[in-house]
Amino acid sequence: MSEIIFQVEEAPEGGFVANALGHAIHTEADTMEDLRSMVLDAVRCHFDEDERPKLVRLHVVRDEVLPV
Repeated sequence: MSEIIFQVEEAPEGGFVANALGHAIHTEADTMEDLRSMVLDAVRCHFDEDERPKLVRLHVVRDEVLPV
């Protein structure tokens, strides 16, 4: 596997949550900087070194509500 993709969303209670697409990997953090570290750590823990993806892609989904 060359790449793994995480969908990142703002958590309702604050901070961010990340869920891997196609894998049971989930993590959360208060800041995007911390989330990046948590995602990398989760990937390292989930995969053996010889099976680990070479790239991690964060797909950030953000909702904005605009008053009319």
